[in-house]
Amino acid sequence: MAKLKITVLKRLSPEEVFEELPVKRRDWMVPCKLYEDGQEFLLDSLSMPEGFCGSAWQTIYPNVRTLYYGGDLPFFEEKGTSVTCCADGIRPVIFKVERLE
Repeated sequence: MAKLKITVLKRLSPEEVFEELPVKRRDWMVPCKLYEDGQEFLLDSLSMPEGFCGSAWQTIYPNVRTLYYGGDLPFFEEKGTSVTCCADGIRPVIFKVERLE
């Protein structure tokens, strides 16, 4: 099967997402500290990489699976590529997933 690379493109703060927050946030709600912008994860299976957020993995997994099995997404001109984000609507992390051929 294919090898994949997941790159953390950008971690957003609540202020970057909203002009006015729709809810009161907690003080700890800053850009996700689990990742660094530019951080990369290499995959040669469909197992969640060590150190990866379980919630983010559940969100991006459908695209990971599609690319892993050789499929492409209709939204991008580039074959074997996906840009998606985690499900945290207040401070999302944006990921690029690439099939390495």
